[in-house]
Amino acid sequence: MPTRVVIAEDEAIIRLDLREILEEEGYEVVAETGRGDEALELVKQHSPDVVILDIRMPGTDGLQAAKEIAGERLAAVLMLTAFSQRDLIEQARDAGALAYLVKPFDRNDLVPQIEVALGRHREIVALSKEVKGLEQQIETRRTVDRAKGILMDECGLKEHEAFTWVQRTAMRDRRTMKEIALQVIENGLRPTP
Repeated sequence: MPTRVVIAEDEAIIRLDLREILEEEGYEVVAETGRGDEALELVKQHSPDVVILDIRMPGTDGLQAAKEIAGERLAAVLMLTAFSQRDLIEQARDAGALAYLVKPFDRNDLVPQIEVALGRHREIVALSKEVKGLEQQIETRRTVDRAKGILMDECGLKEHEAFTWVQRTAMRDRRTMKEIALQVIENGLRPTP
């Protein structure tokens, strides 16, 4: 599958050049616009792999669009601008841009910057999933620990017995340990004597 791209650049001639270069390089341009506010909608609509944003555009500027796109991890963000001031580069980075290209750009600069942005985006998405998984594990552990405490206090079970009961009940009922623990905590589920 070719890498899918949305272009948001207010100068039509630059949009045309970008499209031509990208298509020649094997990318698929799925949408383009000259407005920042439309860029966000196009990204949500087309789910591209990467979005190329000009910093200065009518509607929402590229920095605000980048912040929303990157914040929701919708696509890799490459900023394209005629300005190379350090503070603007820092603003782009803080908005979530993963690569930055100054106009006029060269074909030989564009593709590597797209690939850098894509690589960084994939790393961020993978790390985000890993963090979410760890957070879920911690939450499950806390819930199971609370349920064990209740079973120990109310049923006189030892810690390993309470854990084993939650684990076996989950396997028997084909549910997660967290679901069983919540039943213990919220609905009074207890071992039958």
